[in-house]
Amino acid sequence: MAVFSKPSVPQFSVEVYQNVNLPEGGREVNAIVTVTSTGGGTTGETRVPAQVPAHIPAQLSPSAHTARAAGPDAAVVIMVDCSGSMEYPPTKMEGAREATAAAVDTLRDGVAFAVVAGTHQAKEAYPGNGRLAVAGPVTRQQAKEALRRLTPGGGTAIGTWLRLADRLLASSDTAIRHGILLTDGRNEHEEPEALRATLDACAGRFSCDARGVGTDWEVKEVTGIASALLGTADIVADPAGLAADFTRMMETAMRKEVADVALRLWTPQGAEVRFVKQVAPSVEDLTDRRTDSGPRTGDYPTGSWGDESRDYHVCVRVPSAAVGEEMLAARVSLVLPTPDGSSPQVLSQGLVRAVWTDDLAASTAINAQVAHYTGQAELAQVIQQGLDLRKSGDVDGATAKLGRAVQLADRSGNEDTAKLLAKVVDVVDAATGTVRLKAKVSAEARMTLETRSTKTVRVKK
Repeated sequence: MAVFSKPSVPQFSVEVYQNVNLPEGGREVNAIVTVTSTGGGTTGETRVPAQVPAHIPAQLSPSAHTARAAGPDAAVVIMVDCSGSMEYPPTKMEGAREATAAAVDTLRDGVAFAVVAGTHQAKEAYPGNGRLAVAGPVTRQQAKEALRRLTPGGGTAIGTWLRLADRLLASSDTAIRHGILLTDGRNEHEEPEALRATLDACAGRFSCDARGVGTDWEVKEVTGIASALLGTADIVADPAGLAADFTRMMETAMRKEVADVALRLWTPQGAEVRFVKQVAPSVEDLTDRRTDSGPRTGDYPTGSWGDESRDYHVCVRVPSAAVGEEMLAARVSLVLPTPDGSSPQVLSQGLVRAVWTDDLAASTAINAQVAHYTGQAELAQVIQQGLDLRKSGDVDGATAKLGRAVQLADRSGNEDTAKLLAKVVDVVDAATGTVRLKAKVSAEARMTLETRSTKTVRVKK
């Protein structure tokens, strides 16, 4: 009989990159904090059966002899747009069914899951009755049979989809809770405030990847969902690409080992945190998501982790000091909540320092990591500004912003973004950012650039 292995616990490390030197009277300290998680996943051949939650009927449980790769407990809800617009062209709905089936096939045995059909209201497509199924050969086949019965019709109210997903995921006591959401249109049957309230209610309860298929959806809605729920966002212009994209998303979700990891920042008396941003693999401002966790201490959510590495830009304003003095500007910790609610487990730590000097060369040098990611954050910003100005008809403003974007992409070696920019502007000189706006730009090119504008490249070491 094949048996399951218990996953190994990932090991976290924190590295701090900065120029510790400040001029006399200097107050702003910048650092790039690289967090790396390694050693997760499954190991060895000694395996134990995955425990089936009590609320899930026995007939939905996988048998032990059918186990594939094992891993930590997880629950996933796939939300499929079934609104009327998914019928035009028919390949949209066909692609959505195939993509969801591919995602279901990628589920690890023992993972709890459900499929939600989304229109102007949310319905449980599988398994139903407020339950989650447990992935195995029987339940995968049942889910795919249910997918074949999905038909397009109705409007779009994404908040209802997310709230149903939240209720279903909350019925599981698993640590990793994840959603995958597919839409092809704008959220026209729900007020923006209602969606915002839903995102606020769901934040921290589960993560969610969001995808827009075709070119009739609103980029800021889809990216806003992914941002609020610490997931990824992307465009799949051709429905034929959905299955491969859903498979990749589910594979990534299945590799997650630890949930609810927080970046904890302690600062000394008189210091203040200016901002905390994730800067790789994408730009995500976490500053306003801080929750106080103690005297001069705040936690910033980072979501779930597998084997991966991410970079964060931390900026702290400290009290000024005289030449020769040194202080600890911040202590950065990775913390994980404990099941009993006691003090969280500290996974790793790093220190951000400040040293005041009268050496001009030392105090004015910009750390390569800080400089790189400052440019990457600006790149994401000017792309958004340039596209907004182009949409409003401000040709000169759009040209200036998108020209700066071309320059920054070229300087940092962000080739993927450079290629996307070249579909929106004619590049005369990348080094100087000299460009001309293209007279005609496809919706796919514009939306792809906007959706992927926050994706960054790591600094070259």
